[in-house]
Amino acid sequence: MQDYHEFLGEVLITSEQLSARIGELGADISRDYAGKELLVVCILRGGVIFMTDLVRQISVPLAFEFMAVSSYGAGARSSSGEVRITLDLNTSISGRHVLIVEDIIDSGRTLASVIDLLKTRDPASLYVCTLLDKSSRREVEVPLRYRGFEIEDKFVFGYGLDMDEFYRNLPFIGVVDLNRYEAPNR
Repeated sequence: MQDYHEFLGEVLITSEQLSARIGELGADISRDYAGKELLVVCILRGGVIFMTDLVRQISVPLAFEFMAVSSYGAGARSSSGEVRITLDLNTSISGRHVLIVEDIIDSGRTLASVIDLLKTRDPASLYVCTLLDKSSRREVEVPLRYRGFEIEDKFVFGYGLDMDEFYRNLPFIGVVDLNRYEAPNR
């Protein structure tokens, strides 16, 4: 397995920047949902680290659920466009205030499909919080209420985002230098 230092092009967002921005997002969400109970729906796997840190910054009563959605094939660097729900919610969202937490929004197609599905389940409200937004790549508009960082069109990893399923555990978001990355042989 290649050490990430060998293909790290740059640290795009430091752990200190992540912590500060997530604190701000938590305060905004707490203010906006004051007096309400919140259901946070984390899109697995990439969103789990962000969601974990985010919910600890939110002061209103909340529960969380998980969904897994696939639109990338193994080793793919871009979405196939075909969206599959691989893990659905175990809880009804009817009449509940739902906040979808996502790691990164690129084309918007995957998230738009999730939103369309969840709207059919009659939530009281449905909003989106993403850590990273690649708005320059947007093909389908999605209603973002909370955005951590807007980033350029770079291939990023760390802090929940993977590089061939590895390096999600890094405390920062880095940019991959694809000229120096060697895909694992499996």
